[in-house]
Amino acid sequence: MTIAGSIILIMLGAILTWAVDFTIAGLDIQVIGVILMVGGLAGLLFGIWRLTTVRRRTTVTAAAPVDTTATRRHVYEERRYDDPTI
Repeated sequence: MTIAGSIILIMLGAILTWAVDFTIAGLDIQVIGVILMVGGLAGLLFGIWRLTTVRRRTTVTAAAPVDTTATRRHVYEERRYDDPTI
């Protein structure tokens, strides 16, 4: 879940909890709103945690020197155009 998806869940849960005055038999809209807000908050915290750990984990490795005489290659590219000219 992305951070934007988590924020949308939090907003939807807040709307269902405090702004909707609708009742369905056997279903509590306010409880569903609280569940959505808690799920959105958990997703938001996880998304932020994932962003901070990915950015911190960058490593730089030293590459071995490349011998340019042994790795020189010739590349031939051929393009074909099947469209008729106008």
